[in-house]
Amino acid sequence: MENTQAKSLSEQRLVSLSDVANLAHFRIQQDFKDIDPVIGISRNMRKSGVPADIMTIDCLKSGKRIIVVLHDQDPEQVSYQFSYKDQDPAGEFLSLANADLSEAVFYEWIKTYFTPANE
Repeated sequence: MENTQAKSLSEQRLVSLSDVANLAHFRIQQDFKDIDPVIGISRNMRKSGVPADIMTIDCLKSGKRIIVVLHDQDPEQVSYQFSYKDQDPAGEFLSLANADLSEAVFYEWIKTYFTPANE
């Protein structure tokens, strides 16, 4: 029963995070015709025995990727990193309070990281 409850809580966090990211995605598509981010959810870490889920936001045009990790042992925090789709994440992940990860934050991340510097 305890394992089912933990799974349910992790799924709720993942669904909630996905909903917020999708709102930002919709706004980005309206505001920036050249950016069409792709949002993905992965539970592969969990399947490998690591109690965490991952969301990726990819820019297919540039190959850039934003990684957001939800760790079960720290449900009040998310870890994130700006990286590239074809590279393993390097360096440390940054941390942000789960409550502070809003549509506006996702929007800024996507806009800032995926928009070419000359625009």
